[in-house]
Amino acid sequence: MHYALALAEQGAEHGEVPVGAVLVHNDAIIGQGFNEPIGRHDATAHAEIVAIRQACAQLGNYRLPLKTTLYVTLEPCTMCVGAMVHARVDRLVFATCEPRAGMVGSQMNLPQQDFYNHQIQVFAGLQAHASSQLLKRFFRQRRQIAKLNKSL
Repeated sequence: MHYALALAEQGAEHGEVPVGAVLVHNDAIIGQGFNEPIGRHDATAHAEIVAIRQACAQLGNYRLPLKTTLYVTLEPCTMCVGAMVHARVDRLVFATCEPRAGMVGSQMNLPQQDFYNHQIQVFAGLQAHASSQLLKRFFRQRRQIAKLNKSL
């Protein structure tokens, strides 16, 4: 999760919402990413999607190997949960909750729905404080910049 947080910081440096994701299989990183929808001009370029795309491209398969874990700094949204199900992520570990749009417990619990043909084990709270503080700092700075620009 520390590496995912470092990726989130990297995203913040590019003006993106600071979310980082790392896919791990057999103790090796097989995919990684940070939020990039602004920079890539792609609404689907969430950290989780970027990491899954990278891993699948490297592996030459749209399915991930068994026992693959995704570490992400923020509770995933609907789109990202769907991608995890289709890619067959075995385990999800996320840092902090996303109360407005989180789909792994905050608003719904999509990974536990029985209509999916794949179930994901979910673990929450690893490095929650660090992730939460990073997000709060990012949005505080963004508000300060907007306020400054408004007064000019």
